[in-house]
Amino acid sequence: MNTASLRSIAMVLLAAMLWGTTGTAQSLAPATLSPYWVGALRLGFASAFFAVLAWPALRRGAWRGLRGAALPLAALCVAAYNLSFFAGVKASGVALGTALAIGSGPVWAGLLQTVAQRRWPAPAWWLGTLLGVAGGVAMALDGGADARAPLSGIALCLLAGLSYAGYALLNKRLVARAGPAMVNLAVFGGAGLLSLPVALLLGGVPTPSAATWGVVLYLGLAATGLAYLLFSAALRHISGATGVTLALAEPVTAFALAILVVGERPSAMAFWGLGGVLAGLLLVIWSELRAAPKLGA
Repeated sequence: MNTASLRSIAMVLLAAMLWGTTGTAQSLAPATLSPYWVGALRLGFASAFFAVLAWPALRRGAWRGLRGAALPLAALCVAAYNLSFFAGVKASGVALGTALAIGSGPVWAGLLQTVAQRRWPAPAWWLGTLLGVAGGVAMALDGGADARAPLSGIALCLLAGLSYAGYALLNKRLVARAGPAMVNLAVFGGAGLLSLPVALLLGGVPTPSAATWGVVLYLGLAATGLAYLLFSAALRHISGATGVTLALAEPVTAFALAILVVGERPSAMAFWGLGGVLAGLLLVIWSELRAAPKLGA
């Protein structure tokens, strides 16, 4: 068994658990800050987190390894995901928008990786991915959401999934040339600079309360900074497409928190979806561990 791959899988699952706390954290915050500013500010706090960790490498000049087109493209992907996700969810509704954005990410990643490597992922990977996506959609819709949405909203959610998949595949190339903290400082710092003027244009001048700052600080440092640090480090030993699919563990965490913290009562459809996600993740993990000796570190 490839120990590095197994450890990396655990790191992505932990990152997904942190991402899964995002919705609950936002639900506990006062509704005084535009979601565009929530996205932009969490990128800013995450960039500060990465700057602290990357400071020794910055002094050594490790940033020189990040030259090339992959870095600005990765920053553009993060900014596009951050903004298109919020806009898509607003237009399509939380349940359907989240299902489209998160569910399309693994499929986009598999297709992009196929184009880049000129090789299809293993059938077991596709089976696990599609099973996990279907389960995630069932969990998000929970038997009660309206499946109708404007084409613009659907397009924005699909763009969010594509942007996230693009970031993951580009990030895998970048972390092979520099440390995860350095890579994410550059990527998230660039994404934050791209997002701030958009947040100002669409969200106006922010007037956050102290409670809102606390939530944004958590989102930036833990649910974004620490989570993406784990995710990036893991990409050194697993494929980018597998990393994106394993992130489907995010709705599992959100599902548990919705029951334990928010007090929601999901339908039977959501529990069937949970089973589909877990079964899909097991298939993807099995496929990745089988492929690890062929892919190398």
